[in-house]
Parts: sequence; structure tokens; C-alpha cells
Amino acid sequence: MALRSLRSVLVANRGEIAVRVFRTAKRLGMRTIAVYSEADRNALFVRQADEAHCIGPAPASESYLRIEGIIAAARKSDADCIHPGYGFLSERAEFAEACAVNGIVFIGPPVEAIRTMGLKDAAKALAKKAGAPVVPGYHGARQDPNFLCAEAERIGWPVLIKAVAGGGGKGMRRVNCAEEFESALASASREAQSAFGDGRVLIEKYVSTPRHVEIQIFADTLGHVVSLFERDCSLQRRHQKVIEEAPAPGLPSEMRDAMGRAAIAIAKSVGYVGAGTVEFIADSSEGLRPDRVWFMEMNTRLQVEHPVTEAVTGLDLVEWQFRVASGEPLPFSQGGFALRGHAVEARLYAEDPKNEFLPSVGKIWALRLPQGDGVRVDSGFGEGDAITQFYDPMIAKIIAHGATRDEALDRLVAALKRTLVAGPKTNLQFVRALCEAQSFREGAFDTGFIERNLAALAGAGDGRDDLLVAAGVKALLARAHIGGTGHSPWDATDGFQLGGLRLQTMPVLVEEKRVEAVLQWPGPQVLLDGREGRDVDAEIVTAGRSVIVVGDGRQIWLRGTDPFAYEPGADEAEGVIKSPMHGRLIALFVRNGDSVAKGQRLAIVEAMKMEHALLAPHSGEVGELNLSAGAQLADGERLMVVKA
Repeated sequence: MALRSLRSVLVANRGEIAVRVFRTAKRLGMRTIAVYSEADRNALFVRQADEAHCIGPAPASESYLRIEGIIAAARKSDADCIHPGYGFLSERAEFAEACAVNGIVFIGPPVEAIRTMGLKDAAKALAKKAGAPVVPGYHGARQDPNFLCAEAERIGWPVLIKAVAGGGGKGMRRVNCAEEFESALASASREAQSAFGDGRVLIEKYVSTPRHVEIQIFADTLGHVVSLFERDCSLQRRHQKVIEEAPAPGLPSEMRDAMGRAAIAIAKSVGYVGAGTVEFIADSSEGLRPDRVWFMEMNTRLQVEHPVTEAVTGLDLVEWQFRVASGEPLPFSQGGFALRGHAVEARLYAEDPKNEFLPSVGKIWALRLPQGDGVRVDSGFGEGDAITQFYDPMIAKIIAHGATRDEALDRLVAALKRTLVAGPKTNLQFVRALCEAQSFREGAFDTGFIERNLAALAGAGDGRDDLLVAAGVKALLARAHIGGTGHSPWDATDGFQLGGLRLQTMPVLVEEKRVEAVLQWPGPQVLLDGREGRDVDAEIVTAGRSVIVVGDGRQIWLRGTDPFAYEPGADEAEGVIKSPMHGRLIALFVRNGDSVAKGQRLAIVEAMKMEHALLAPHSGEVGELNLSAGAQLADGERLMVVKA
């Protein structure tokens, strides 16, 4: 059924959430309008929109975070409403206010609800007044570092430093002792300022075995508020969600009902309208209990993980965002729907689990996303698109729904096995290992599960690397027409020799590291370090001069090399400090000639809204430093040298 009043929507966002909103909007007969940065000119969401407008350069601060630019595009395109998606301006009261001033419907809650709940300190005060328990901590206005450290001492170590504004793990740091506090505070505040334009923080007690459980609520303009059950988002790394599911495993029904009532009370107390999420932290050390759960914050927007709620309720939350914004009442009451099975979502990121999960950028040379019964994929990329350093590195969300949790997880694992990404490194094998982990399958997990099991999870499938390399060497041989054309024996390059075992050495670059592959003829059979490379089920993707071998959720890049060519950097002395990724040098703590100790912080690189500290590999003196804070960096760019 078409909407009563909204005929066109501008999505003030990018990537998979823009694609997802457009999907529902088009089904409702709405005209879809995209805004994009120069880096996103050819992106999938731009291609899918009915019309699109460029709003600035690649950095988000000059495009997706510019309220005036987005409003100008909305007025130019005669948009009836703006959907903010999540991230960027979605929880900025000033943006909702600007929409109202310009006669544009904002698909979200009222301005005052955003303003109140968008600040964690104010939200906790309101939740407490509404009768919800809150985590012990300091939620006041004072931001003096010495005072905050004293408050942390009073609360008791360990504590969490959390940004007052925003979410998604940005501006959040765990601190175990006073000695760590100052640097952690500076880093959290700086990251919060960059991500949300507000560097203020609060301090909370760190719960040792926490489960992150959130309630999806929905409210209309007539004062009706319902709880659409809960999601468990406990599988996190660096406070960033990786796996989400609904309902929460092991959650007693009386606890679900109590959390739902608390979430509804909080929403009503602030006059909420639309979709929102009330987040709780539960101490799971003795199982999930109603007296061991506390309010954390409220997200005044749609969540990344909303598809699992849609799967278990049968609702289209984006459709009801539009309908509520049009003035329609909710067509259901709290008892009007029930949970339908179980759903699990995995976030597929462009990041390298083998290299501390650093973001990975570059062209997607091949992309195959799964289809099938009970499987849904939300993605903002297509084959040939590129992951850049400017935005969040999520490639896709893969969601599986089943009658039971085991069935949903089995379907998700099968879907992940059918997924192929060639180009940027991904966490595909990592999330597969998570979904197959016995403790997780048994429901024995909390937010520290990934960190405790990181080595095993990140190293899953390591034993296949040599097999993938061998498959890649064979692909390079085939591309070089090893064996000749068959027209002349003199064309053959198959290591022919008179007598003895026929062996040929082939130097290749594997992930830019030189490897000597030995070819044993006839065959050829590939030997790596004297071991045979058995045949393995892998796919070969050509990427320029390189080949990408993809198998079992892993990928390895190979290219041939000239054995007589000089390899830059091969003879560089130890102590060279390079940028681990494309990004920006946001802090520099040393100068040429400074003496540093092993492990000392030298600089901080920011990429994809995350900070990465560069540490001295050994004690020594800083030299060859020619950059200053604010510089844009290429992946692998040389920054300085620490001379022992």
C-alpha cells in the first residue's frame, strides 16, 4: 500500500544502508534520491537511485557530515523526506532541526528526543528517572583529566571510557589502571571528536563477563510504543559488533518482558517516535538474571543489525519508519505478534585478521554473495567497485533465518561458504570460525569471547596457505604457457634436462614476499620448502599482473618476479616505521633526534574512523622523519626510522 503523503526520499547516507532504504522506498512507489561524495561517484547505491547529487570531496567532514550540503540537495531534488540511515548525521539533533526548518520530513524521532538520548549522560539520568537501573559510573559534565582519573579510582578498576555522543565503539577504551588512564582518555576523546564532533566522555564500571542485549522499540505519533523483542550483540571486537542474533540465547522470558517494559517506559518518557534501540549490559557470570542487567544507552535510529529483528517478526522496519513519519498509527499492539524462529547476522568486513584486523582497501576483483532459502544479504558493493580508506569497511551483512538457533547458524555457515571476495582482505574465514565455535554454539559467550579466543579464530584455516600458494603457482605457470604451444619442442619451458630429476626454480611474490617455488617435472608438481603442494579446491581470479587464489574463505595474492630485478626495501635496516594502511597522520609524538624506548608511541594513524598507534620496535633514535600531523598516508608509506 502506497504512503499517504511521502512521494520521494533522499537518503543522507551511503553504502548498504542506502541500498536497503531504496529497496523499500521503491516498493512503496517512492522516488529515490542519493547524495554522494566524489569518492562514491560510481558506487552501487548511486547507480540504484532514481537521481543523485554530489555533495563534496571524499572526507566525510566535507560531504556526508555537511548538513547544509545535504539540505541543499534535498531542496534541489524536491525531496519530501530525508532518511538518515545510521552513522554520519543520523543522531544529530541539528540535522533533524534543519529538516524541519526547511519543510522536509525527517525519518526519525523528534529533535528533543534525539538531543536528550544522544548524550549518554542525559540518557542515563532519564532512564534512572524512568525506573531503569544504570551502570555505576561518572556521568557528569566535568572533563578535567585528573578529576576523571580520580572518579575512575572511586568507581574501581577496570573502567570504560565512553564518548558522551555517538556509538559503534568509537571513543571507547577499557582502562585497567591509573597509569593507562591519561593516554586512553586522550585517544578516546580525540576519536569521539573526529567521529561525532564531540570529544566529551563519561566513565563507567567495566562489567567483567558482559552480554550486550538490546531491545528494538517502535513508536507512532499517537503515543503507542511497542517492544519488538531483543537482539544479542555480544560477539564484538574492539567494541564493534561482528555477529548479532535474535532472540538472545538463554534469555529467560521474564527477563525479556522486564527489559521490554523498561525500554517502553524510557521511550515514552522522552516522547519517542519511530524506530529506536534501548541497549542493556547484563552480567552473565551466573547466567542471565533480571537483577544483573543495566541500561547503557539509547540509539535514536535504525541499527545495522535490524535485519535479524525483521526476520523474527516478519516486519519491514524501514516501511514502518516511513508510515509512522506519514502519521499512520502502528497496526499492532504489544501482544499482536510473536517471535518466529531465530536469525543470525554476520558482518563481512574488508579487514585483515592476520594483521590485527587493520582495514583493507582496493578494488573488488570478484564478488559472489550467497543466495538461498532463509538467507538475506544487504550489501553496498558490486564486482569491480573499490573499498576506500574514507569510510567504514563493511562489505555486506549476511543474515540467516531458521526455525531454531542451530538451523539459523547452520544456514549462515553454509552461506558464508558460498561467499567469495577477491581483492581486499576480509574477515570471511574469521566469522565462519566464530559461527562454528563450540562455546558460541552452546551459548557460553560474552563480549570478551573474541579477544579470549582470538588466536584460534584469526588463525583458522592456516594449514591451507601452502596449498593455496601451490595452486597460485600453477595458475601463474598456465598464464605463462609453461609447456609450450605444442607446435615446436623448442617452445617448451618445462625444465627439460638430460638425466636426473627435472627441477626448475620459479621465484614468485606471495603477498609481496619473495618465495622460491620448485617445480618438479613431469607435472608440474609444486614444492614449497621441500613439501608437496597437493591439489586443493580453490578459485583463481586474475588481478592485473597478479593472481588471487581464493579458497575456504581465505585469499592469497601471487605474481611472478624477475630474479635479477632489485627489490626496493629488501635490504632496509630494521626500525623502519611505515603506515599500516591508507589513512591520515593525526598525531605525531616525536621529532628527528629524539631518543625513544621500545614500545613507546611514535604516532597515530586514523583510517575508516578508527585509530591505530605506531610503536617503536626497539629503543633508539628517531631519524628520517619528514611528515607532520594531518598528512595523508598511503598504505606502506615510510614515516620514519628508529635507529638502534
